[in-house]
Amino acid sequence: MPFIYIRISFEFNYRIRMEVIKIKGNNYTAKIISSLEKVFSNEEPRFKPECNRLTALKNEIVSFQVAYHSNHPRITYGSVCIESPIREYIKMRQVIEVPSSYSCHSIVDDNYLRTEPGLYPDLLRDLDDNRLIYVAGKWHSIWVDIETTEDIDAGTYPITIKFYDHEEKEVCSASTEVTIFDVALPEQKLIRTEWFHGDCLADYYNIEVFSKKHWEIIENFIATAAKYGINMILTPQFTPPLDTAVGGERTTIQLVDVEVDKDLNYSFDFSKLKRWIDICVDNNIKYIEMSHLFTQWGAQFAPKVMATVDGEYKQIFGWDTPAVGGEYTRFLEAYLPQLTHNLKKWGIAQNTYFHISDEPNVQHLESYSAAKESVAEYLRGFKVIDALSSYEFYKTGIVKKPISSNNHIHNFLDNGVENMWSYYCTSQFYNVSNRFMSMPSARNRIYGTQLYKYDIEGVLHWGYNFYNSVLSMKQINPYVVTDAMGAFPSGDPFLVYPGSDGKPEGSIRLMVHYHAMTDLRAMQLLESLTDKEYVMELIEGDLSTPITFDTYPKSDMYLINLRNKINREIAKRINA
Repeated sequence: MPFIYIRISFEFNYRIRMEVIKIKGNNYTAKIISSLEKVFSNEEPRFKPECNRLTALKNEIVSFQVAYHSNHPRITYGSVCIESPIREYIKMRQVIEVPSSYSCHSIVDDNYLRTEPGLYPDLLRDLDDNRLIYVAGKWHSIWVDIETTEDIDAGTYPITIKFYDHEEKEVCSASTEVTIFDVALPEQKLIRTEWFHGDCLADYYNIEVFSKKHWEIIENFIATAAKYGINMILTPQFTPPLDTAVGGERTTIQLVDVEVDKDLNYSFDFSKLKRWIDICVDNNIKYIEMSHLFTQWGAQFAPKVMATVDGEYKQIFGWDTPAVGGEYTRFLEAYLPQLTHNLKKWGIAQNTYFHISDEPNVQHLESYSAAKESVAEYLRGFKVIDALSSYEFYKTGIVKKPISSNNHIHNFLDNGVENMWSYYCTSQFYNVSNRFMSMPSARNRIYGTQLYKYDIEGVLHWGYNFYNSVLSMKQINPYVVTDAMGAFPSGDPFLVYPGSDGKPEGSIRLMVHYHAMTDLRAMQLLESLTDKEYVMELIEGDLSTPITFDTYPKSDMYLINLRNKINREIAKRINA
């Protein structure tokens, strides 16, 4: 009897399963969604027609997504293609989920998508010959970029994304359209740096620092940075004393070769530095950001400096070297005049920025002051900037150009500080804009509107490609570890992934932050045609409260509709 029961049960359940498949069929679904959606494989995205109207100016990239799904009981293979009169301007990439063990801090506000460990959509990967995989019962998306140029004809263009199965039979499609106005977006005025970690590239690809291959990869990553709105590059004159445990060290990456003779005189070779700067200039990087002259969090020690001494290449300064008053001061007295002379000779002095020490606070007032005073004479005429969130520290006058975190910046703005810079990192997790994977993309993109309102001059972020653990105690694989080994919420340490071909792979966060920068450029263009008050009325006219750095609209529709309104207002005035 038990055997008969099991057999009957099996046959009954099998028939039900077959009927379900027969009823559903091997259906495929596709739907247009905005670039501000994040498609999780275990959650169906909502179709939002109010978010899918797409307009563009020339000389920018606008994006949308196509979410797709198959209820086939097993994994299947297929392909995807574009149909559009402007097909040659359109690029598709696959959105891929990556693991996040530490998605957010323990304190969160109400503006997170998820707060648990899991898989988060982030990586953007080029399609291999337009092929894709349909994972049974799971949602995925294609990221679509329309790269407008100044020679594209204005007009409204249909775009259809078609999906095919393994037999090249069309199984579903989704359509939208883009209106391109006959106006070119102006060049970016905002100075933007995402700290560039060349040592992490050598470590990940397991190649020698400044080998031929390393230089090629460096240029690949700089070119991508420039394409997406990064116009300042952190330049390692000496190994940057950043995110390093006290007493520890990062892989040496030093552009300036140092030699010490028997009389303890220093000589310098700037040829690598010149090569680095030439790569930046060739890739439309406008600003050079020299690495910090003293250690992070207080300027108490010298950075790691390597030199050839009596034919031996070795470390001459580091954690055991006081920042001021000893041999390192004598070293800087020899080094800085030669460096600044070359910067002037190369024609980039006016666009070169220096750092003293990252993130000092009031307890570091004495050490920071002494460090800055020790080099002030040699940096006269150059811009010196540092991340600094204490207004009391700024009031001392030691720092002329502060870069405030966006959760403290109103302390500066409310006191009339002009031409401010802003930054955020792991600590800016409550209410303010940021770009953790666990946050909605709108929280990333609103930054451009905030920067516009407050006339912010520059923005900084510490992680373009930081592929180390916290304090650089270990090197990590960023495809597997996205949170610096549980230290920073995923999305904070890096914007790009190290592709297998030595070229960076992008991310949703990279693209959305780029869109925030193009929003800013469009707002500035409209202001040049009207005035600031007119643009701010478009931005805040329908809001119950004004925008600040911690109070802002949280909906996708607000940002998309705002940009469309600004585009139409620009076109109306220029093409009248």
